[in-house]
Amino acid sequence: MNLDDVFRRAGVAGWLHATDLDSGAEVSHLADEPVPTASVFKLPLLVEFARQVDAGELDPRERVTVTERSFGDTGIGAMLDAVTMSLRDLAYLMIAVSDNTSADVLAGRVGLERVNAMLDGFGLGVTRVVHDCAGLLTTIREDSGGEWPVVDPEVLAMLRALDPGRSNRSTPRETTELLGLIWRDEAASAEQCAWMRRLLGLQVWPHRLSSGFPYDDVAVSGKTGTLPTLRAEAGVVEYPDGGRYAVAVFTRSFSPALNQPRADAVIGTAARMAVDHLRG
Repeated sequence: MNLDDVFRRAGVAGWLHATDLDSGAEVSHLADEPVPTASVFKLPLLVEFARQVDAGELDPRERVTVTERSFGDTGIGAMLDAVTMSLRDLAYLMIAVSDNTSADVLAGRVGLERVNAMLDGFGLGVTRVVHDCAGLLTTIREDSGGEWPVVDPEVLAMLRALDPGRSNRSTPRETTELLGLIWRDEAASAEQCAWMRRLLGLQVWPHRLSSGFPYDDVAVSGKTGTLPTLRAEAGVVEYPDGGRYAVAVFTRSFSPALNQPRADAVIGTAARMAVDHLRG
């Protein structure tokens, strides 16, 4: 299995880790290299939110009214009027449609320092959340001089948002480890882990990880991440025979084009190759 060739034929560089959640068998392709996470950072934010609910620090049914919006064209970000909903429904929008506004409201309540402390507690020392969505997008505006969309290769090379040393980051391996904690009821209480698995199963985008598993009896749960030239998805693939596999795929396109259908599709292709290898 030559994943490097598969990624290059799609016009991207790629990083992947896939693991059998029960046997621990794995497929690794540059799995320990730090990568910028884009909206995949919403996954550790979700975990820390669930843990604070367990601790009684947050009431998931508390209703909040959102009047200010972070940049983004899904969920509350696409709406025009004030929105009142519960914290747990904001979490649903953050995961299901990657709503930036919902993520930033939750980040303000949870605290990014608490997210990083949680990651340290699980030994996920590379993964760090240093920006909420507004902070991340502010760096892009500052680095690009306000240019949007960013397609100039010289400007792209300067974006802190794409530099794992200066932005939200993880590795493919640490991302699948976090997913494993959720699927084994170790990230929070069994009730909260089940709730997180449900939200990740409600993610709406079918063109990345899910595209590799187009079967009615195979469940795919995941969280996407997107920035200029960056496409990613991390999730769990579950088969009707009980097999379950955590997969994290991060790509960087060689082209600055906004639409990257080959990069989207290769996430599913590479994930399917890895899972097929694990299933023998």
